[in-house]
Amino acid sequence: MIAFLIKRLMHAFVVMFVISVISFAIQSNLGDPIQQMVGQSVPESQRAELREELGLNDSFLVQYGRFAANALQGDFGYSYFFNEPTTEVIQRHLPATLELVIAATLIIVVFSVPIGVYCAIRPRSALSRFFMSVSIIGISIPVFLTAIMLIQLFAIGVDFSPFPVETGWGQWLNGVLSTEGGMPSYGRGNNLTHLFGTWDSNFFSLDGLTYLVLPAVSLASIMLPLFIRLIRAEMLEVLQSEYVKFATAKGISLKRIYFVHALKNTMLPVITVGGVQLGTMVAYTILTETVFQWPGMGLMFLEAIQRSDIPLIVTYLMIVGLIFVVTNTLVDLIYGLVNPTVKLTGKPA
Repeated sequence: MIAFLIKRLMHAFVVMFVISVISFAIQSNLGDPIQQMVGQSVPESQRAELREELGLNDSFLVQYGRFAANALQGDFGYSYFFNEPTTEVIQRHLPATLELVIAATLIIVVFSVPIGVYCAIRPRSALSRFFMSVSIIGISIPVFLTAIMLIQLFAIGVDFSPFPVETGWGQWLNGVLSTEGGMPSYGRGNNLTHLFGTWDSNFFSLDGLTYLVLPAVSLASIMLPLFIRLIRAEMLEVLQSEYVKFATAKGISLKRIYFVHALKNTMLPVITVGGVQLGTMVAYTILTETVFQWPGMGLMFLEAIQRSDIPLIVTYLMIVGLIFVVTNTLVDLIYGLVNPTVKLTGKPA
């Protein structure tokens, strides 16, 4: 176990090193940070002086060497725009992104497991065919388009009245097809619960949860259909295995076979894919946070690109890379607990 953790720690350093090198290599294509900082009215002499002060005239190797030496001491530089350490800017925006990812993950787990299992147990039922059809549509729709549709339906509202309003049945059908809107779809709201440090949570108040619903559903929409289909496919394969047939022949109840024996083995590959997709959702938050103006790391990253805030961009990319490494490490540990035959060190069981 210790050897495995040391190995993953080395992987984390390699990943962060590669990300930082790539980020620094493309910084010349991200615009001039001096122009974003001082605007057009400042004379060229002051711009040159500020450029020299920030070390932007140095060569790539000199700039990266200075950054790497400071990063090893926990100093990732100062944001050009916020004029404060990039780690403090990240700490201020990280809780919003983590809460959005956690909420989306809960939605995925709560709905994908029962729906996927049902579609495997009753593959030919009308409801299973409906779920499979909807999942294909869900996979095909981009997350930003889903976000815009949710805002239109539940925040703005839709008045759709194709039936005659003079009749009772017409009014009822029009009411079913229309939505009143009114749900919050901008930012995190004001009634946040302060936990510690810079962490203000939406989870502990009804008003905070209402602000979280639409962004979380939007973010979950891209992964939920994938997991429904994955769980269904894995469950169908497990149900055809010999040990399930033997358990059925012994007279074990179908409920125990489905939800104890089959489901446990179904979840093994799902855990592996889920760990990778959980890290991917952090990247998808860029689109979701932009549409809903959710003040998380994704929105901060886009604004940093617009301002050519190189230190903040590099820090963000390194943090996201670290999240991927930590997530995959936790998945491997959980996989080893669920399936004891797997050895984390790579040696035979």
